[in-house]
Amino acid sequence: MYKTIHQYYLYIITNKKNRTLYTGVTNDLERRMFEHKNKLVEGFSSQYNLNKLMYFETYQYVNDAIKREKNMKKWKRQWKINLIEEENANWVDLSRDWTYLID
Repeated sequence: MYKTIHQYYLYIITNKKNRTLYTGVTNDLERRMFEHKNKLVEGFSSQYNLNKLMYFETYQYVNDAIKREKNMKKWKRQWKINLIEEENANWVDLSRDWTYLID
């Protein structure tokens, strides 16, 4: 019997001017970024033009990703900025070179 290996992502996105930060969880980061970039889901991220991936973490279990997201949503903005800048000091869109091959 084979075990299915799942992968979940906690991610932070922003807009062109890096003013608004959004934290989310998904099981398919490439698909989710395609949705954000094309405003396919109505809501906060499309309203504020949030489509630049600044940071992400990978988890095997969805509950771990959700727990981290809930915790991070309580963080002060500066803490999130510090986290982003530890890994992505120039605020480069980490998904900028992705080719979106969505089924």
